[in-house]
Amino acid sequence: MADEQRPIHDARASDESTTPAGGMSQEECMAGIRKALKHPTVRFLREEMEKAGCPVWPKLFSAVNCTDNKTAGGYMSGRGITICHNHMNLQDEIKQVMIHELIHAYDDCRAKLDWKNCAHHACSEIRANHLSGDCHYKRELLRGSMKIRGHEQECVKRRALKSVQRNPYCSGEAAKDAIETVWDICYHDTTPFDRAP
Repeated sequence: MADEQRPIHDARASDESTTPAGGMSQEECMAGIRKALKHPTVRFLREEMEKAGCPVWPKLFSAVNCTDNKTAGGYMSGRGITICHNHMNLQDEIKQVMIHELIHAYDDCRAKLDWKNCAHHACSEIRANHLSGDCHYKRELLRGSMKIRGHEQECVKRRALKSVQRNPYCSGEAAKDAIETVWDICYHDTTPFDRAP
């Protein structure tokens, strides 16, 4: 993750199994991105970005070939959102990555985040995992990580920690400390939603 050369956020935490070999072609993924742009949550996030004065340029999303098996996509400030077409097999996966990454883009625009600051990165990861539905009980059940109680918050912390630890400025204890420091504020910040979807 050299300065501004790789996405600052990876949508898939390493606790998930890798996508079966093959994935989608770049063209299939771009068609999936166009389809996902019509999803109500994706539309809502784009509209809220525009209301907040954030540029939503036409080529905000791109489909790329990713060599890291733990990455489904990412967001890079000023460059947009990438979806790893070779790791996508379903339309739902594309939509989910787009929602997650749009929350990062929204956070970056409204708060002018410093992605080298562990607390900033941790806050956006907590929000993206909580508000995107990444930790919905059905998704957790498919990962084999389901608990009867407290699964959602545990999942958000686990996935946020794995992503922040991949930031070279926030490895090890720095990532854990950042998650704990900002947890209460960021977990309960549901902007631009009225409440967690």
